[in-house]
Amino acid sequence: MNPAPEVVVQPDAEATAADAADRLITALAAAQRARGTVSVVLTGGGVGIAMLREVRSSDRRDEVDWAAVEVFWGDERFVPAGDAERNDAQAREALLDALPLDPARVHPMAALDAPEDAGGGDPDLAADAYAKVLSSAAARLGGDTVPAFDVLLAGCGPEGHVLSVFPDSPAVHAGGAGVVGVRDCPKPPPTRVSLTLPAARHAREIWLVATGEGKAEALARAHAGASEVDVPLAGLRGTERTLWLLDRGAAARLSVAD
Repeated sequence: MNPAPEVVVQPDAEATAADAADRLITALAAAQRARGTVSVVLTGGGVGIAMLREVRSSDRRDEVDWAAVEVFWGDERFVPAGDAERNDAQAREALLDALPLDPARVHPMAALDAPEDAGGGDPDLAADAYAKVLSSAAARLGGDTVPAFDVLLAGCGPEGHVLSVFPDSPAVHAGGAGVVGVRDCPKPPPTRVSLTLPAARHAREIWLVATGEGKAEALARAHAGASEVDVPLAGLRGTERTLWLLDRGAAARLSVAD
């Protein structure tokens, strides 16, 4: 059984983003001392991108050797490259463009307008292409078909979705550790590409970063043991650690917030 979540509560969204950024720098630097090249899976969303901006402005930023960091995404909106809706476009603006990253170690998911042989035009092709990227990376980073990511970052929705895995959707029923195309997503844009929950669970550490009272009910249900089919965030557990970084609103229905 993967570890139960550790819960850390900050006063508000700004403090949550700042705390998550500081912890990420610490975690990546420590993993580099232990293993050399390290890997992080990025997320989108308001607080996820705010966290990346906090990393960018941190006076501790250079504690990490960014040239030895492999960057992945947990899910992506299947829209054209450079579209402001894309998680990778938001991440580049918030942080990545300011870092001395090795471009060969930055692994975005295919865009809608990518060449067909690179996964463009169809989310299932994009999913297959990213699965190959992950398999190749696993040979370098440890793992079988999916790397043993050092840190996987995720947000959640008010109904408990994580990545682009929604309650009782085809993606939450997908078997195996892989990548899936998502159609008819209940949250726009409707077409996406996402890691499955089994793929995400290859991460050593999974950090859920969530703020706002709108997330409180789903978090409480997941914490109480809800099925991942009903509340997908309940199935998001790291092999070594699961950390929930919340503000008071998001944690309002958890006993740890009392």
